[in-house]
Amino acid sequence: MYNHSGKYLTQSNGIYYFIRRVPTDLSDQYKSNKIKISLRTRNPSKANRCARSITQRLDDYWLGLRLQKMDIPAINLLRDTSDSNNNGFMLTDALDLYLKLKGTDKDKTFIRTAHRNTEYVIQVLGNKSVIAYSSSEAAQFRDWLIDKGMGKSTVKRVFSSIRSIINLTITEKGLEGTNGFLGTFIPEGLKETTRKPIPTHIIKDIQNKCMELDDDLRWLIALLSDTGMRLGEAVGLLKSDIILDTDTPHLNLIPHPWRRLKTSGSERKIPLVGASLWSAKRIKQSDLAN
Repeated sequence: MYNHSGKYLTQSNGIYYFIRRVPTDLSDQYKSNKIKISLRTRNPSKANRCARSITQRLDDYWLGLRLQKMDIPAINLLRDTSDSNNNGFMLTDALDLYLKLKGTDKDKTFIRTAHRNTEYVIQVLGNKSVIAYSSSEAAQFRDWLIDKGMGKSTVKRVFSSIRSIINLTITEKGLEGTNGFLGTFIPEGLKETTRKPIPTHIIKDIQNKCMELDDDLRWLIALLSDTGMRLGEAVGLLKSDIILDTDTPHLNLIPHPWRRLKTSGSERKIPLVGASLWSAKRIKQSDLAN
C-alpha cells in the first residue's frame, strides 16, 4: 500500500504491518536489516496514521544517530592561528582527551553535552589553546549564555563542564597557565525556566486514547503516564520485569546490559495502578518479544 509515509505498509490476514528497511549507514545499530511492526489494526485509516507516526519517529531517531557520528562541522575553519594558540592544546583537542579518559563508561547524554558545551565556547570565543582563554572572555561567554535565556543552574552546568575539560588537559599535559573559566561570577536572580505539569484532565484524555487505540506504542505511553519513569527506563524493560502475580503489582526496575540506569538510586520497584496497570497487563498478554 502506498501512503504519505512511503511503501511501509503491508497486510497479512487482514492485519496491517509496518515494514521498513534499515538504512545501510545505520545497519551496525540493528540486528536485522528490516523493521517489521504489527500495527494491530485492520482499519486502513488507523494503519496510515500509525505508519506516519512511526516513520517520523524513525526519521528523527536516525538523524540523531547520524549527527552523533559526525565531527563538529567545519571545525578546521574555526582554528585560531595566533601565537597564543601554539602554547598548548586546542579546546577541541581537550574535548577529545576528556572523552577518551572520562567518557568510556558514560552514556550518550554525557558525550553529547560535552560536545554541545564545547561548541558553545567555540561559537562565541573561537577554538583556541585551553590556556589562551582569559577571565574576561569567560565573562563574555557567561553573558552570551544568559542572553540565550539560560537560567542560573544551566549556566553553572555549562561552566562546570568547560572547567572540567580544561582542568583535565592542563593537568594531563603539564601545561603552564590558568583556566580562564575558573571563578567566573554567576549573578543571582537569573530567571529559571520551569516546566508546568500536564493538566490531569489531559493525562486522562491521553490514557483513554491509549486504551482505545490499544497498540504497543500506546502501551508505552500509558505505562509512562502513571509511573513517572524516564522514557529510556521504560523502553529497556523486559516482560520479566513486570510483576503482576502479587498483592501489589509492580515493575522491577533494574539495570540491563542494553540499558543502564541514570543513578544507583534509579533502581527501584514501581507500583502499577490505573493506566500503567492496564498497560502492563496488555504487554504481558501480547505476543511481543520479551
